[in-house]
This record gives sequence, C-alpha cells and structure tokens, in this order.
Amino acid sequence: MLIGLIGKPSVGKSTFFKSATLAEVEIASYPFTTIKANHGVGYVKVDCIENDFHVKCNPNHGFCIHGNRFVPIDLMDVAGLVSGASEGKGLGNQFLDDLRRADCFIHIVDISGTTDSEGKQTKGHNPCEDINFLEDELNKWYNNILMKVWKTFARKTEMEHANFSEAVAKQFSGLKINEDQVKEVLLKLGFNERPSLWSDGEIKKFSSGLRRLSKPMIIAANKIDVEEGPENYLKVKKEFPGLLIVPCSADSELALRQAGKAGLIDYIPGEREFKILKDLNEKQKRALEKIKESVLLKFEEGTGVQKILNTAVFDLLEYIPVFPASANKLGDSKGNILPDCFLLPPGSTALDFAYFLHTDFGKNFIKAINAKTKMALGKDYKLKPRDALEIITR
Repeated sequence: MLIGLIGKPSVGKSTFFKSATLAEVEIASYPFTTIKANHGVGYVKVDCIENDFHVKCNPNHGFCIHGNRFVPIDLMDVAGLVSGASEGKGLGNQFLDDLRRADCFIHIVDISGTTDSEGKQTKGHNPCEDINFLEDELNKWYNNILMKVWKTFARKTEMEHANFSEAVAKQFSGLKINEDQVKEVLLKLGFNERPSLWSDGEIKKFSSGLRRLSKPMIIAANKIDVEEGPENYLKVKKEFPGLLIVPCSADSELALRQAGKAGLIDYIPGEREFKILKDLNEKQKRALEKIKESVLLKFEEGTGVQKILNTAVFDLLEYIPVFPASANKLGDSKGNILPDCFLLPPGSTALDFAYFLHTDFGKNFIKAINAKTKMALGKDYKLKPRDALEIITR
C-alpha cells in the first residue's frame, strides 16, 4: 500500500509529509521545492488490543502510546502539479510516473487561498479551482494512457473473444487497475458491448471512471488556520458535496510532533490536547497556545493530519488491522508482547492472513483461533478490524 501526496506547488505537501513522517525534507515557499519524490513512513492510529488482554504491548514496527497503536504505512510526496502536466508541463511527466504506483491520493489544497494556480504567493485565490484543475489533469493522464493503445487493444480483444474486463486490468496493471473496478465502471456506463466502436468521449468517461476507482482521493484542506481558511473550507464543502474533505494544519501538526519528539510535551497524534512536560520559553509558550486556540479547540479533527491518514487507509482503501496472537501466548520468541499489527486489504480471509504471515502457513492451514473468544475459524472467515488470530497448521 502506497499513499501519494499530490497538489499544486507550495500548498504544504512537504510540510504535511514531514509532519506525518518526521523525515528531513526541504520545505520552502517557492514552486518545485520537491524535485524527486520523497518516500517515508507515516502511521495510522488503531485502538491497540493490549487493553483487551490487560497487558502492555512491545511493537516490532511502529509504536503504541496509551493504548493507541501506530501502524506504519508508506507515504510518497511528489513534485507539485501545474496545469498542463498531462502534456509534460512543469515536472508533469516525472510527477505522473511517480503516481502510477500509488493506491490512493491525498490532495493537499491551500484552503487559505494564499497561493495562485502556479504556487506563487497571492491573496484571494479560489481553492475550488485547484480541485477542478487537479481532477482534470488526472483524468487527462489516464485518458492519454488509454488512447495511445485503445484502437489496437479494443480490436484485438474483440477478435480474440477475450474477457474485456480481464484484458483491461492486464493491459493497464501498471496503474493498479483490477478486473472488479473495470466491471464496476462498465456497469455504470452501459456503453456498447464493442469497445472498438466507442467514441473519444466515451473512452474519456471510461478512463475517468477507472481513475476515480483505482486512485480514490481525499482532500486535505490545509492552512485552515490562515486568514480566509475557514470561509473557503465551507465554500469548498458546498461546491464538492461528493468529496471527502478534511480541514487540516500541517504546520501545527509538525510543531506538535517536533515538540513531542524533543520531550517538551506529551502529544498523541490525532488528539485535540497535549500536556506540557518541561519549562518552556515565552516564544514556545506563545506558539503552542496559538495552535491550541486556532486549531485544536476549533476543529474536531485536531490538526487533521492523523484523521486524513486514517481516513485514507480505513475509509478509502478499507484496509483491516489484524494482530497475530494466541489465546495462550501473546509474546513472540523474544518475549515481545503483541509485537505485530498488520494491515490487510478489504475482503481478506483467515487463509489470506495465513499466507500473508508465511507461505507455509497458508499451504498447511488447518484453522484459525480467535485469541479473544478462543473460537475456531475456518479458512473463509472474513477478517474484521482488530481481530487477534492464531493460525493452526498441519
């Protein structure tokens, strides 16, 4: 699973990326600060099952704070997108190539309207324009890829009487398109059963539908605490009622996480409060007080960064957090308690989980045991969030 951070230049993508990963990346208020894609590890927050068993966990990966388990995910921050990127303008070709591997997008929008369409400082810019332009560029990107081979591809599938959905998924597997997504788009559109007869407009609708399904997106309304941010946020929510839009302040989240890392405060990402642990100078006090008043007390999502990551993974992609655990033994060979929490795709079964852990576990699967209830589960059991399972093999 890979989540791509996208948007026009200078909207705060690198700040969001750094706040989520604490990776050292360059942050500046000029276009194309990011030239090559930055990769880092972010975290989604899950209620740890340690409280279910009245123990304290020792994660192998990620960390756990007061029962909040932070599970690692891959994040990618790519170069800013400008109008015409689908035709190669700006860093368009590189940008779009980087995005092929992403499973979903977080579109960082400057909701304050203080950057224009090219990422230059301004006032009064309408962020609705940024959402429209990025949707348009992504749709053109998909359409261009399909159009390059469409006539030959469509005729070939018809002549060979091939399964069209399967053929599309195979042809465009580099975009992470699967057969079920193709079927869903075809069902909605109801086009002629012979794709070679589709018009350019129909191919465009088909490619746009595939893009929305294969690369779902959430809008991060960044800089919500700046000037016209709250007013523009309401405007964008009204203009795009069908989109997932979450207010956020990446600057505030970065400041809180850095203060937490330095031991100045006790802060759990995603929470609306923090506890001061050490004496602070006046500048530090004022900065934290401002974050508290302008962000944490105003918005249910806190700074929004953690909410956005969780929404992307658990709502858009519908991944399932699962813990390997035995009803009789919660530790691994090194004595670490509940050391792992894994994220599996939607629809995964107990057998899928066994194969995920090790190929031999899958091949020799007998049953799974629910560590909480001690009930035996068959291979077709559908995994649920926060399941704790032991795999029994031959």
